[in-house]
Amino acid sequence: MTRRMPRKKANASLRLPVSPAERLPILEARREAKMTSSAHAYVRGSTGLFYEWLAGQRGRSLPDAPTVWIGGDCHVGNLGPIATAEGGMSIELRDLDQTVLGSPAHDVVRLALSLAMAVRASNLPGVVTLRTMESLARGYERVLEAKVADQPIDLGTPPLQVLKILRASARRSRKQLFAERLGQTSIQIGRRFWPLTDEERAAVEGFVHQESMRELMTLLSERPDDAEAKLLDAAYWVKGCSSLGKWRAAALVRIGSGKNPVVALLDLKEAHAPLAPRGGNVRLPRHHGQRVVTGARALSPSFGARMVAGDILGVPVFAREILPQDSKFELESLGEEEAVAAGEYLAAVVARAHARQLSAADAAAWLAEFRKKPAPMTEVPAWLWSSVVELVSVHEGAYLEQCRMHGRQHIVLATQKDPDVVRGRVTGD
Repeated sequence: MTRRMPRKKANASLRLPVSPAERLPILEARREAKMTSSAHAYVRGSTGLFYEWLAGQRGRSLPDAPTVWIGGDCHVGNLGPIATAEGGMSIELRDLDQTVLGSPAHDVVRLALSLAMAVRASNLPGVVTLRTMESLARGYERVLEAKVADQPIDLGTPPLQVLKILRASARRSRKQLFAERLGQTSIQIGRRFWPLTDEERAAVEGFVHQESMRELMTLLSERPDDAEAKLLDAAYWVKGCSSLGKWRAAALVRIGSGKNPVVALLDLKEAHAPLAPRGGNVRLPRHHGQRVVTGARALSPSFGARMVAGDILGVPVFAREILPQDSKFELESLGEEEAVAAGEYLAAVVARAHARQLSAADAAAWLAEFRKKPAPMTEVPAWLWSSVVELVSVHEGAYLEQCRMHGRQHIVLATQKDPDVVRGRVTGD
């Protein structure tokens, strides 16, 4: 019998949601309420609305592009620093639930919309949005140009907010990671974590003890290849925005034995069918967890190498160990020059993920399509500018409707006496 790590005792009079049926209405209500916090937050959580627009007439006016693995939900928060197995750090796409073989133009438009909404949230004038879109186009084109010329790809100088995140990530310790993600060194049932059913916990334990998972957890260069892994604790993880309502768990695992074992934090996440459309005649892995892992290894090799796909109670999942350097970009209160710099830098990150899958000839053809016909009085491609203008309008209106429907929503359940569970802010990826 696996010994569980000690937990803070909860009030015995409170009953936390345990079964999937009990969790679902709370999670759905949280997701809807969280999307009212800002227009930018709404964009991040409304992937479905973006692809509804894409399926319409305007979405079909995007340029022809080669079929590559794309992120599928390429907003600002889904990019950031990722630790490598060798102990370094890379800037990559880091949330790939929606990844498919599709058009890179979809990632470009999604990123452009996210940046445009971030600029608006910073109360900057509309001309800054225009400058940011110009810098985004310049950053994306610059990477394709390097690919065509067979030159090294340079992401350029990170803007100040990005640079701060990179420096903080590089310095973060495992102790700080646990403090940020768990609040303590053990899983505390309450706001962020809910109990698993006995069946779920047993399934998590079986999954964690598979050889593929042991190999994943000993991938880091400083860990012995033959180290054993033992599950210490696990809980349902209330996390994210678009993923709220999907099965997700955190697991603490001890790796190795003796005087200096390492405790690892694992993220086990349901892999669901993507909203992003795939390219015409391509075939994707049928297992959605394997689709996510395959796409990650194409787009973000450092990230994909640290992922494993499988099943838990018949649900396709993918798993990774969260490392201290793993972080994400949160661009808030942008200044004008910082917004412009962010556009070029983040577009270069996305372009590099696409370009590493292209030959020089395909990159040249895509570059020619990308920059065809700039919008009048600007250097932004006409297709990109018109897409952003229309999408900002669509999402601003939808955001106000979201506020009308859910902005005053109060979750009323048997757990209402516990403010951490009912009204606590959901944080994390």
